[in-house]
Amino acid sequence: MANISEIELPDELPIFPLSGALLLPRALLPLNIFEQRYIQMIDDALREQRIIGMVQPQNTDGLYSTGCAGRIISFEETEDGRYLISLKGISRFKIINELDGHTPYRRAEVSWNEYTSDMQKQECPGFKKEKFLNLLEKYFDFHGLSADWELIKNTPDEKLISALSMICPFDNREKQALLEASCCESRADLMTTLLEMAQHENNIKDQ
Repeated sequence: MANISEIELPDELPIFPLSGALLLPRALLPLNIFEQRYIQMIDDALREQRIIGMVQPQNTDGLYSTGCAGRIISFEETEDGRYLISLKGISRFKIINELDGHTPYRRAEVSWNEYTSDMQKQECPGFKKEKFLNLLEKYFDFHGLSADWELIKNTPDEKLISALSMICPFDNREKQALLEASCCESRADLMTTLLEMAQHENNIKDQ
């Protein structure tokens, strides 16, 4: 498998708009591809660099301008014609403009210039992990979510923040804000704020 840091990033990307789905650099995102146009997108990507761009839809037919590209690192074809794929996040990108073309799926010209650090591992030196985990445990309890807390405590900070950003049931705008956070530490700060806000709202409901 190609080293992510050695991948040449293309100027154009196939775009997969998926509400509520968040992909971050170095994180893994499993996807079930069943719509015909996106099956063709995967077919085309597998013949090329295996890279697709994940972007959240906005309003009726618009897209957020910032997305994250992922490389297909594994795939399985099911008997009923679906693809089960796993994407590994490479780097965020900005959409410059959408392209007219002959594919049934959307394509865009993109720029990587704002996110040159995405392909390098990040540290979170100011991450207040104990406070974060206390808030997270209350958030999970309220939403009926289970977790291996020992595993969570021992997970490296960047990997933990990325995984939780992707799996926690935040709304689309919150997910987009987490995607656009400048670094791992600012993403951790934002998620801490979101957990504090959720706890405050839950306390009000319990009154």
